[in-house]
Amino acid sequence: MKILKSLFVLILFTFPLTTTSEEIKMKDKSTELNVYTGMFDFSDNGKRSTLIGIQHQNENLRRNSFIGNLSPITGAMLTADNASYFYTGVQAEYTLGVLNLTPSFAPGYYNKGDGKDLGHSLEFKSEVQISLELPKNNSQLGFSYNHISNASLGDKNPGANSYSFNFLQQF
Repeated sequence: MKILKSLFVLILFTFPLTTTSEEIKMKDKSTELNVYTGMFDFSDNGKRSTLIGIQHQNENLRRNSFIGNLSPITGAMLTADNASYFYTGVQAEYTLGVLNLTPSFAPGYYNKGDGKDLGHSLEFKSEVQISLELPKNNSQLGFSYNHISNASLGDKNPGANSYSFNFLQQF
């Protein structure tokens, strides 16, 4: 019974019962796409490679919580060496005037293709993105840094550090 009460209290504080005018404005746009390009594993001279990717966020699933505005994300990344990463996870968004700070965490499936062997097919991506709100058009320009690692699930865990330039658009 104590566990149920604790779970209820956690849910109560994580998901507010009222909707603010700001949340109503956010629900006007139901989807955000993030298209990005950059350098995969820039810190490894032998295996660095250019990358492209796309990430989707459903704005209707955003929730305010005690750790920020949380929402689910789903995306895919492909490198010039045919390595691919498909992921789904969660991001938080913090607005600092015209800037947005967006940390995220996403487990996913990694296929090395002709690229770097990260040691396991299950990899975890931790990322931080900073983006600038553009006037009108519900769009942003951003820069992100991420680290992909298998948390020592595989025989080896070299990890990969990447950066990318982002264009985000709400529809």
